[in-house]
Amino acid sequence: MREVILTGDSLTLDELIDVGKGKARVVLSEEARKKVVEGRDVVDRIVEEGRVVYGVTTGFGQFADVVIPKEDVEQLQYNLIRSHAAGVGDYLAEEIARMLMVLRANVLAKGRSGVRLEPLELLIEMINRGVYPLIPEKGSVGASGDLAPLAHLALVLIGEGKAKLGDFTGSGKEVLEKAGLLPVKLKAKEGLALINGTQVMTAIGAMTLHKALNLTKHADIIGALSLEALKGTKTAFDSRIHKERLYRGQQESAENLWNLLQDSEIMDSHRDCGKVQDAYSLRCMPQVHGPVRDTVNYVKKMLEIEMNSATDNPMVFAEQNELISGGNFHGESVAFLMDFLKIAVAELGNISERRIERLVNPALSELPAFLVEKGGLNSGFMLAHVTAAALVSENKILCHPASVDSIPTSANKEDHVSMGTIGARKALNVVENVETILSIELLAACQGLEFLKPLKPAKALIPVYERIREEIAPWDKDRYMADDIEKSKKIINSGELIDIVEKSTGKLN
Repeated sequence: MREVILTGDSLTLDELIDVGKGKARVVLSEEARKKVVEGRDVVDRIVEEGRVVYGVTTGFGQFADVVIPKEDVEQLQYNLIRSHAAGVGDYLAEEIARMLMVLRANVLAKGRSGVRLEPLELLIEMINRGVYPLIPEKGSVGASGDLAPLAHLALVLIGEGKAKLGDFTGSGKEVLEKAGLLPVKLKAKEGLALINGTQVMTAIGAMTLHKALNLTKHADIIGALSLEALKGTKTAFDSRIHKERLYRGQQESAENLWNLLQDSEIMDSHRDCGKVQDAYSLRCMPQVHGPVRDTVNYVKKMLEIEMNSATDNPMVFAEQNELISGGNFHGESVAFLMDFLKIAVAELGNISERRIERLVNPALSELPAFLVEKGGLNSGFMLAHVTAAALVSENKILCHPASVDSIPTSANKEDHVSMGTIGARKALNVVENVETILSIELLAACQGLEFLKPLKPAKALIPVYERIREEIAPWDKDRYMADDIEKSKKIINSGELIDIVEKSTGKLN
């Protein structure tokens, strides 16, 4: 199994996703191990000297001015975790929970958190042995970090809370024992170090980003299929047009579409039809898909910065033998990224829904109404389009930016918060809605091609159509639609259509 070496500074999105999916194990680098030990030495000296430092020898938030006696500094950490584990709602998906654990381990590996090696090593062993905490998804406002959900992770490390290992669910202690592990006993600052940071919003954001990256290529492939079914032209994707507008994403999308649409019998059949231009949803795919690509790539660059940033408070600087309080736990950066990402990806859904409308509307498509023979007796894709429209409208609500909201907490000590975790959850919902919208378009485009036979689409698209038909038969009469949509979505999520196409076109942008 692939090894991902945690240094605190070099974790990539692909590595994070691989661990989340159980395709890689985690190893702590020797340099990180050294930094962790050095950072812990500073905390131990502070406790021994009785110095007053936030979160080490004081309470938290509004209680920051309350000095904790030396004999209670360890109990303070347990009290913190138990009281802060106040999350509610559904549990985070297993993949996201595993990614969250990796992100937290990577932050601790920077040596700025002041933990001993023991909690970090236990966290890494939990990842590698398949233990993951059951973490409620709601309860974070995205400042002071993701305190509530991270506290649910920390509970498992001390043998409390709830966790899973395979099909077994139990208390932290029960699940750790089943995996051959023992809970850790917390020392000064370690409870705070386990829960202060942006790792929940970043984990959800990373999964959202991974899915969005997958959709950028699929949007071009599926859009090309719709163009064929609607007897459109590839003229608008001529590289000379796009070189005059200097956006990389637009140029990449146009090149993809151009390459996908080579050697098409369908296009040759209507070359001299007199039709001058296609509708915007077809002609302007590069101008819409392209900005989405640019946005997704920007978010990837910035989110990988967050993945390798220290977000604890206070932070340990072993070089100067100091702990310094600050605000790196504030999630505004991630909140902005998630709001930007969901707005961009929602547009893939918007334009896809317009192409579906053109496919099912006989006044626009020259195809049978709702893509089925014997209309009236059969409704065909009528409600599949309605579902796509419903998801597009739902996305319009979800795209209201979470980052423009704030609410004071902790007796107004935490008087401005990011809502980054809410933004990330909303972004994931948007992306999953767009996955479904594109799945419906994929089905509709393939169904449209049925009525153009024996003409064939572009050579690169034929194996895409064939792959869909391996699992989903043509729609010759009404049947259970939801099952077909789910199968189509599963194929998109697998990424296999990209692999199929790239065998013909070479690597897509």
